[in-house]
Amino acid sequence: MINSTQVSSFTLAAYFDTGVFKYLYFLLILSLYVFIVCANVLLVVVICVNRSLHEPMYLFLVSLFVNELYGSTGLFPFLLVQILSDIHTVSAPFCFLQIFCVYTYVCVEFSNLAVMSYDRYLAICYPLHYNTRMTTGKVAVLVAVPWLYSVLTIVVLLSLIVPLQLCGNIIDKVYCNNYSIVKLACTDTTANNIYGLILTFLTVFVPVIIIFYSYTRILKVCFSGSKQTRQKAVSTCTPHLASILNFSFGVCFEILQSRYVTQSVNSPVKTVLSLYYLTCQPLFSPVMYGLKMSKIYVVCKRLLLEWGSGERRSVRSTVTHKDSDHCNTEPSNVALGQVRLDLPKKSELIEGRCYH
Repeated sequence: MINSTQVSSFTLAAYFDTGVFKYLYFLLILSLYVFIVCANVLLVVVICVNRSLHEPMYLFLVSLFVNELYGSTGLFPFLLVQILSDIHTVSAPFCFLQIFCVYTYVCVEFSNLAVMSYDRYLAICYPLHYNTRMTTGKVAVLVAVPWLYSVLTIVVLLSLIVPLQLCGNIIDKVYCNNYSIVKLACTDTTANNIYGLILTFLTVFVPVIIIFYSYTRILKVCFSGSKQTRQKAVSTCTPHLASILNFSFGVCFEILQSRYVTQSVNSPVKTVLSLYYLTCQPLFSPVMYGLKMSKIYVVCKRLLLEWGSGERRSVRSTVTHKDSDHCNTEPSNVALGQVRLDLPKKSELIEGRCYH
């Protein structure tokens, strides 16, 4: 029997030898991570710097995008290191840290999606009372509570798995998770299993119930309302529904394949699907909300066009200054104190021409 305090590292057994292709996988995952970071940071900055987007719906999106950055950062750098490594081990403290990051990411994600569905419910079902019900203080609470709840619940989870006495240190995954360590325990894990089920219910099923209720009411209003109401509801709710379905699929598969034996599923396929909710959701959310929400799309497009035109103006200004310097350095036969009447006009300098 090995005490958990004596386990200095865990071995990740789901990695397999890819030969020289590991460099290709490294570049692909690095490119995906860079794109995720850039996309989420862009949307966070766009929402924060534009006062027209300082509405509850977009502030909840900021919380969602920050969580995507947080979750992907808890996984991608670790994956990149492991892909290039020949020995796939991770220290026990870092393994517990990764469990904390991944599980808080999942909790915050589901909570944010539930909060956003509640916001859409108020906006569509009670449009005249929306501003009085969704106050600034309420928005702050709805942003903060998911993070505080997630941190507290996962701290309790870690306090249950860290003291466990382990009989081994081999984890059959490409990253650390709670149940893989619980399965290594030599002692009774009833408390861990009960708390895991309670946490799953509170984290997954309670938000799904809130989302289901909100969209049931939204659909009822849409079918009884005008065509304009239906179009508005579809435009604002489609990205949210797609995000919920995408994330729920990945999490459900991870729960099922962690708790139950999935020998019929091919090992590489199982590995890819177990990473789905941690890799695709951070990419899926900014793309869906950036393209489908008209206000964000218009602001992003305007900023990119302004940036492009600014670059062109900068280049044109540099060329103009060079040409002006060339014209001014030409020898002049005008006597000191005389005014030269054939100086180039301002419009001609802008066009890069010099007349004498």
